[in-house]
Order: sequence, then C-alpha cells, then structure tokens
Amino acid sequence: MKLKKPLSIQGSSAFLLTGSIIAISIALSPYLFYLYEIFPSGPVWENSFFTYESKYYLDVLTAAWTFLGKITPLFLLLIWFFTCKHWWYHVILVPIVMYAYQLASAIYEDFYGQGVIDVNQLIFLAPFFIIILSIVYLIRIKIFDRIYGIDLTEIERENISPFSPFSDKEYEEIRDFREGSESANEVQEDYYAKL
Repeated sequence: MKLKKPLSIQGSSAFLLTGSIIAISIALSPYLFYLYEIFPSGPVWENSFFTYESKYYLDVLTAAWTFLGKITPLFLLLIWFFTCKHWWYHVILVPIVMYAYQLASAIYEDFYGQGVIDVNQLIFLAPFFIIILSIVYLIRIKIFDRIYGIDLTEIERENISPFSPFSDKEYEEIRDFREGSESANEVQEDYYAKL
C-alpha cells in the first residue's frame, strides 16, 4: 500500500497567504470606493507632490468619485477573472474591458476637458465582445465534445443538421436506400437497354 505524501507546509502557507490577501482586498473594496471623500471640493487640488486641475468635472471630488466608481468594480472583476476556475471565465473580460474603457475615457475627459470619447462606447467595444463570446462558445463546444463524446467531424462529413427532425436511425435508412437505389438504377438501365 502506497502512502500519500502530505502537502508541503510551504506550498499550503503560500496558498493560504494568497487567499487571505484576496479576501482582505475584497473586504476592503468599499473603503476603496469611499476613498473619494478625502479629496477636496474645488477645481484645483494642490499638494506637496503635484497640482491637479479638474477640467471636465470642474470639481476634484466629483472627478475622484467618478474614477473610483470605475476603479472599484474593475478591481473586483480582475480578482474574479484571475481566481475563477470555471470554463466561462473569459466572459468576465467583457465587463473588465467596459470598465477599463470607461475609466480611460473619464481620465481623458478630465485631463483634456472634452467629453467626446464615451459617446459611442458600444460601437468601439462590439468587436472585442464578439471575439470574446466566440472564444467562449468554442471552448464550450470543445468541453461538450469531451464530456458527451460528440465527434463534430462526423456531423460535418455526413451533412447532418443538429436541428433536423430525423433521428440517426432514419438517416441510416435514407443512406441505405440511396446506396441501394444506385444498384437499382443500374438494373433499370440494363432492362431498358435490352428492350
């Protein structure tokens, strides 16, 4: 009888540490969002490191509220994406890209004082969404192929539609009839030739 090796303490402690950091980060995410309350109300924020001027929102507090309103869900979605073990985790990229685009457009608007980049957001993001959904659908097909043992090449070779009203048995009968009708055609041709 072979004994199982115990898990190494070093590997399990790293796993525990990573899980703890992720759990604490998720628990502190409301504080990340409400961090905007520390910013001053007014168009300019001066500190010892830099001076920030809000050109689009005309208020640093409003700009910080907007930015953190995009950063917080983006942060949580990134954690979900990198820790998800389901086959469909690529779909999480869709809201990640949406929030990243909104954050970039909000920063651009406030930096340049123009609000034109977020006008047709869905038009810019649609190709990315289509690519991600196509990848997820292909992964789904491969998983179903492995689980149920469906050979997709046979379906394509036989030109059988999955939405067809005929069963497999009926398709076999049709194929047998077609193969048998070829020999019947030869017999008919011989008969007519002898007449």
